[in-house]
Amino acid sequence: MKLLSLLLLIHIAGFAQGRKACNPLQSLPANIEILTHFGERADFSPTNDEIAFMAKSFGDAFVIDLKTRIIRCLTCNVPGAAFLRVMHLANGDYLLIGPERFSDIRTSRHADNELWHLSKKAGSKPVKLGLKMSEGAAVSKRNMRLAVAQTSAQNPELAKGASRILVADVDLAGAAPTLKNIRTVQTSPSNACTLEAQDFFANDSKLTYSCYEPQGKASVWTLDLASGKAVNESAAIGGYNEVEGIFPDGLYTLVESDRQAVLNNWPGLFRNIDIWKLRMDGTGRDFTRVTHFNDCEGWKASNPVVSTDGRAIAFQAAKSADEAGVGYGILLYHVKP
Repeated sequence: MKLLSLLLLIHIAGFAQGRKACNPLQSLPANIEILTHFGERADFSPTNDEIAFMAKSFGDAFVIDLKTRIIRCLTCNVPGAAFLRVMHLANGDYLLIGPERFSDIRTSRHADNELWHLSKKAGSKPVKLGLKMSEGAAVSKRNMRLAVAQTSAQNPELAKGASRILVADVDLAGAAPTLKNIRTVQTSPSNACTLEAQDFFANDSKLTYSCYEPQGKASVWTLDLASGKAVNESAAIGGYNEVEGIFPDGLYTLVESDRQAVLNNWPGLFRNIDIWKLRMDGTGRDFTRVTHFNDCEGWKASNPVVSTDGRAIAFQAAKSADEAGVGYGILLYHVKP
């Protein structure tokens, strides 16, 4: 009897910890379609008629027209383009993020990472905005405002381990684009919480941001830009929770989370994530899984963004072994009414 019980426990443990040997792209739900078979880090235009994305890390930026499905390159006229991200500004221009040239992964992704403006006019070339920054940016779809984080790697005036979030406006009135009204809205004194801005919401009066914590964990935060009040929206969840695209109602946001790994006793953190939907009420109780890529061994879904009408989510197919942000194609998730 004891032997039978032991064998049963081993079987249950193996079932809980194992993933399937499968390819999630070969068995997609009816409301998910493949847009491209290459690329990463998608971003909807303010009018939802196109999606911008990167071909690869330290590469060229592209856009796909959602009606015609025609793909065109935005930066192929830039020799040795080494950009990491592309995003839409409110006027239809583009914000590029990355180094001027590639040297090595660590230096180019961190110390040399900076902001660039790219006009939507055909043949335009990127122009530096004169600000180095960490990781990604929050870009308003309502006005020419953005928010970025800095660490000591980009700003030596910051203490080692410290980080801050800046808000600025893109000014196109002069001969060249510049940033104005640059101000600090949030600070962290140590790597107990390394900051990264994500999305404006509530008529740009609030901001979502990620707090990267020791031991590879992360949490979802909101910041009231007027009062300075910050709330940890995922405190009750724990594990790895990185805030991503926000829904237009400002009540829900998407999250890269390892929650399914935690619940199944799988290895977790950023290498084993899927996309979840979180209600930002501070309780963590309304937390729903959106994709199931991580049920397949070696796969994950990541970097989701939401259209401004809330009808679609763009995200990328990714692999657990790769670094954060690496993708193998852009997918479109049609939100059910």
